[in-house]
Amino acid sequence: MMVKTDPELVRLLRSGRDTEERKHAREFFLSLAACNTIVPIVVDTPDSAQKLIDYQGESPDEQALVYAAAAYGFVLIERTSGHIVIDILGDRQRFEVLGLHEFDSDRKRMSVIVGCPDKTVRLFVKGADSSMFGVIDKSLDLDAIHATETHLHKYSSMGLRTLVIGMRELSSTEFGEWQSAYERANTALLGRGGLLRAVAANIECNLQLLGASGIEDKLQQGVPEAIESLRQAGIKVWVLTGDKQETAISIGYSCKLLSSEMTQIIINSRSKESCRKSLEDAIAMCKKLAAMSPAAQDNGFGSRSTRIRLALIIDGTSLVYILETELEEQLFKVATACDVVLCCRVAPLQKAGIVAIIKNRTDDMTLAIGDGANDVSMIQMADIGIGISGQEGRQAVMASDFAMGQFRFLVPLLLVHGHWNYQRMAYMILYNFYRNAVFVYMLFWYVLCTAFSLTTAITEWSSVLYSVIYTALPTIIVGILDKDLSRKTLLKYPQLYGSGQREERYNLKLFILTMIDTIWQSLAIFFIPYLAYRQSDIDGSSIGDLWTLAVVIIVNIHLAMDVFRWTWLTHASIWGCIVATVICVIIIDAIPMLRGFWAIFHVMGTGLFWLLLLCVIITAMVPRLAMKVITEYFMPSDIQIARELEKFGGVNATNTSEIPMSTFSHS
Repeated sequence: MMVKTDPELVRLLRSGRDTEERKHAREFFLSLAACNTIVPIVVDTPDSAQKLIDYQGESPDEQALVYAAAAYGFVLIERTSGHIVIDILGDRQRFEVLGLHEFDSDRKRMSVIVGCPDKTVRLFVKGADSSMFGVIDKSLDLDAIHATETHLHKYSSMGLRTLVIGMRELSSTEFGEWQSAYERANTALLGRGGLLRAVAANIECNLQLLGASGIEDKLQQGVPEAIESLRQAGIKVWVLTGDKQETAISIGYSCKLLSSEMTQIIINSRSKESCRKSLEDAIAMCKKLAAMSPAAQDNGFGSRSTRIRLALIIDGTSLVYILETELEEQLFKVATACDVVLCCRVAPLQKAGIVAIIKNRTDDMTLAIGDGANDVSMIQMADIGIGISGQEGRQAVMASDFAMGQFRFLVPLLLVHGHWNYQRMAYMILYNFYRNAVFVYMLFWYVLCTAFSLTTAITEWSSVLYSVIYTALPTIIVGILDKDLSRKTLLKYPQLYGSGQREERYNLKLFILTMIDTIWQSLAIFFIPYLAYRQSDIDGSSIGDLWTLAVVIIVNIHLAMDVFRWTWLTHASIWGCIVATVICVIIIDAIPMLRGFWAIFHVMGTGLFWLLLLCVIITAMVPRLAMKVITEYFMPSDIQIARELEKFGGVNATNTSEIPMSTFSHS
């Protein structure tokens, strides 16, 4: 890894002068090389005399800091459980690792105790500024502390992730007391984690400030565009991060989550009463701004008045006093009134708590996406958890429902595959209700007309094969392959995702209309042949075959009318099942041992049979066809408009703003 160094700092480190400034600089880079969990791996090169060191670790931030220390001459060469070897400006030195307190979300820092070659024992600590300044000895160098705070604010405003580094030398008494307490905590059977945290907090105090670091956490490719697409689709995007508030706001602007037109509501409180007052003020502000900017209305020229957009920014300290208290309800009201919610300096359990607020108070689906171990609680709390596999490790991936390589892949997952899945599932649920109900209703009319006798209208074999051969395959093929819109269209117009949010494809109204259509079709299927053959000498088995063929043809034509994308598999399944039904009915009636032997052959040779079959199909399907034509011509949905645009308008050549889609203006 190539690291750009500061020549002046390099000269200071390599100078032979024994100054206080040089001593502090050396201690700073020594802490970067020692206070971590990085494992150095020696890598062979084409030149056998030259070796490279590759640093492996759970956190890319730690890797960056160790590489930076190596660039300035403090090279971590070897790490074992008991010692580390660091090449300090060409001089290899061995440090004994006497203790390690790993990072946790409560302390927000980590520390290591090392025995140095000069027989001293030193404690190196690094962590978030919010936790580190509380354990820094401010009496040592107040000017340096103020300067560091200024630099940290500057780094955060630039969107850098900051850490503060400190150290202190331990006396033999202090080290002995720590060692005894650490061994007791480490061997405890109950509450081991809490005891270890207490031991760490005990020793991590009165530190000397060494400096601070700022690490650029570059956005992945396509993140701003992905967030904008999700917002256009009507999906609210909340950011829950452990970074400083300034860093989080800077990242919010860089990924286009925040904009200069937004009104920001910032809550940074240090007590419960202060949180209560801040939330009450925020609710009042939301109501005031809502009154000032009423619902957007069309001004007659195709554009709309824009309401004032709100962004809620709240820190983890405030959430300590809000979550799992009566203030949660007020936070929920403020958060749902805002377009963007940005939570900074939040612990993993607080992330899960934020998700739970929405999950427990609304019927909305929650999706959490993260890439680190601190996102696991949030991912598991949400209805859908997505883990990003990357440099932060695989904990998030292992705890998630779906895994992906980059954040931008969330857009096709939701807007394309999510839309397709909703369209298929919604239609298939309605269709399966329909195809089974129309068959059952037909049998029900027969039972009524025969005064609940023990006779059957259709042979037992046809009753069994109806759901196995006659109508099963088209349902599977269409349910898997059908697509109402192309991938390109769905990505170009994210607003089309709103059809699922509005439940356009499956709702109570559609269900009732489908059941009414089902009753009409079953009446047509049963009574037209029944009334035509009522005074004839045709037996029940013959008319039963006509009912079987009619119901199978109608449910398959019904499905064919709603297919969006025809493929050879769709054609083969729908028309093939109709042909298979005819063949099966003929075979069943040709078996002498079964009831209704030769029945189909008695009626197929007459013109009345084919005339009745045609009349049944037309009578049953005309109302549905008429309703479909009227709806799509006079009341087209966004999906229908987009489909016509695909077919006749040309998606690639059309400007998005020129498409008068009916419900886009209300999304």
